[in-house]
Amino acid sequence: MKLTDLQNRISSKEARLAVIGLGYVGLPVAAMLAEIGFDVLGVEIRAGRVEKINHGECPIEGEEPGLADLLAAVVRSRKLRATANYADLKDRDVILIDVETPVDDQNEPRYKALRSALKSLEPVLKNGALVIVESTIAPRTMSETVLPLLAAGGRKVNSDFYLGNCPERVMPGKLLSNLRSLSRVVGGMTPETSETMIALYRHIVQADLDPADCITAELVKTTENAYRDVNIAFANEVALICEAVGADVWKVRELVNKSPYRNMHLPGAGVGGHCIPKDPWLLAYGVKGKDVDLRVIPSARAVNDSMPLHIVELLRDALAEAGCELKGARVTVLGYAYLEDSDDTRNSPSEILVRRLRELGAEVVVHDPWVEAYAGDLMECLKGSDAAVVMVAHSAYRSLDLQALKSALRLPVLVDGRHVFTDSQVRLAGLIYRGIGTA
Repeated sequence: MKLTDLQNRISSKEARLAVIGLGYVGLPVAAMLAEIGFDVLGVEIRAGRVEKINHGECPIEGEEPGLADLLAAVVRSRKLRATANYADLKDRDVILIDVETPVDDQNEPRYKALRSALKSLEPVLKNGALVIVESTIAPRTMSETVLPLLAAGGRKVNSDFYLGNCPERVMPGKLLSNLRSLSRVVGGMTPETSETMIALYRHIVQADLDPADCITAELVKTTENAYRDVNIAFANEVALICEAVGADVWKVRELVNKSPYRNMHLPGAGVGGHCIPKDPWLLAYGVKGKDVDLRVIPSARAVNDSMPLHIVELLRDALAEAGCELKGARVTVLGYAYLEDSDDTRNSPSEILVRRLRELGAEVVVHDPWVEAYAGDLMECLKGSDAAVVMVAHSAYRSLDLQALKSALRLPVLVDGRHVFTDSQVRLAGLIYRGIGTA
């Protein structure tokens, strides 16, 4: 199929679409494309998730406005169905790939899911199909990994198939609104491929769609998350300075941001999620083997990775004030997801905190209203503990009665890693308090 023919099929919504990977990105993308009339097939290797989706049940928990209702509607209309069988893709005109792209212990890309998806897709790829990688990838991945795997059987790019990448820009809690309202960089192997991709995304995106080549698209996404990581690291270092000199980082931040063109980020107990902890390393990997001495990106990663361990020290200090050692103390950790009012636990800072506390001999109880394994009764989890540590700013914690919290605890110790409470609130409640960036 020629690109002009594919563009016509996309414009008329006759093109048959597929989305590989029905997670936090793939599922809402598939549902939105089905909602506007495309026939969409979702591929997912987790059998339980396939079954749930085909029953119209949303597998993503947390506050995700509109997604559950939209999924139920498009499944009911038979515009979206899920499968675990790649052979079902043989009639698909456009295939979007939305699989995880983590880094390993050496901070290098671990493309197991991406490679597996490409290898499974290649034998059944329809002649003239367009493949779009939406997953975030390191610079040069399209040319050095994706293209060779799809061309392994002798197919030629830009004639037998077409290829591009359009990195997603979403975060849990705002999946549908982000997909509609945020601009996208549309990287194609050729300008004509980019224009064909834009024709598809224009159906659902109400913001700029900027055509580019693949390397530019790869760089933009990894750079923007590295930028965020560096800014968060700066905020965290300022918070540590404020703690050391007896100041309040939240007041400092408020006043800094009154100056034009300043946007100091929020300090906190660590950076989690699928993107920010690994995308800076994907960007850095793009220059592996080249004479580029990176300093800022690795330093920022080190600062942000250290913040859960800093919470341990704040806790140790607060317990000491209460006459209690960390070893043997019972600690309730509030929040295990990486983001407020979400069930997403990927790269959770709480995981690092809990592991370290247990290594130091503390007894740890975890509560999280959105994570099934920890969604117990909050007060029961607090009862008899020597301290509570807030790691996630869930709404349930923001509305927590501090007097009730104090009554449940054995010792009146509260450590706040997300500025859920103010110093005056906790002092008024009679709690021994430690918070990020406060004296």
